[in-house]
Amino acid sequence: MTIVMGIETSCDETGVGFVENGKLLGDALSSSMAEHVRFGGVVPEIAARAHVSALVPTVRQALNNADLSLADVGAVAVTAGPGLATALHVGVAAAKAYALALDVPLYAVHHLAGHAAADTLEHGPLPPRCVVLIVSGGHTSLLLVEDLVRIPIVHLSDTLDDAAGEAFDKVARVLGLPYPGGPSIDRAARSGDPAAVAFPRPLTGPGDDALGFSFSGLKTAVARYVERGPAAGVSVEDIAASFQESVADVLTLKALRACRAMEVDTLVIVGGVAANSRIRALAQQRCDEAGVELRVPPMRLCTDNGAMIAAIGDLLVQAGAAPSPERFPATPTIPLTDAQLY
Repeated sequence: MTIVMGIETSCDETGVGFVENGKLLGDALSSSMAEHVRFGGVVPEIAARAHVSALVPTVRQALNNADLSLADVGAVAVTAGPGLATALHVGVAAAKAYALALDVPLYAVHHLAGHAAADTLEHGPLPPRCVVLIVSGGHTSLLLVEDLVRIPIVHLSDTLDDAAGEAFDKVARVLGLPYPGGPSIDRAARSGDPAAVAFPRPLTGPGDDALGFSFSGLKTAVARYVERGPAAGVSVEDIAASFQESVADVLTLKALRACRAMEVDTLVIVGGVAANSRIRALAQQRCDEAGVELRVPPMRLCTDNGAMIAAIGDLLVQAGAAPSPERFPATPTIPLTDAQLY
């Protein structure tokens, strides 16, 4: 068996994890989120500097948590894209250094494939065919996955504009809720009425893309509602709950529609927004009604982490994939078709 070290630095989290044969041995995470709060979003240069400071200590902490030493590592996997350019460069440089020093193979992997692989650490191998809904700050996509590392991934749809997580951040700012917006809106919505405001359900009309997503208009609808002044008795919590309900409704509606269209009976929801309590609850309700198995990683594996990158590296090692070339680049923008980028 080969122990794979995974390194994740695509945004504001420095993640390191160790996986062997589908089992998470240990991981560690260092976040620079607190440094970005006053800016209302991630500042790439601040994130990159935080990765430089945190990476080696995070590797040491993950090794300690896994009760391993570097000598136990048999392969290294790293997020090579997509993500913030300066942040990616830190992880890629570190991964190349570790792989060279340890004389082990190195795998450049796609960040979103890592999110899909995160579920395998909790629920075991993915079924032969499944629909994966990726919902995060920068991505909202429906994918048909047959074999995560052997067969090209089919994009069924992507968002036309704002991703769901981006919409959460922007709406939170409009409502005066703290960054990051996803957790803030989720907390506020728990004491709000999801039927208080009839916000639109984007791209759900008869002539719209059946599987497509668009959240920019919904974000604007919330902003216009707030600008006009909420109706009497409607609170910030009500607005948050109504917005969240719209997002959850659209995401789960289209995810189940994709399952029917692709004739699959398993839906996997991954990414940071998959931690949202209403999305998880509504997805479970609708999957139960449709006879579809729902798989969602535990909360801590939804957001960016090193364990998910180690998981995709572990799958590549098990599949006998050739290591990536020594001079592969960090690639800030690249679609997900294959788990291994180079």
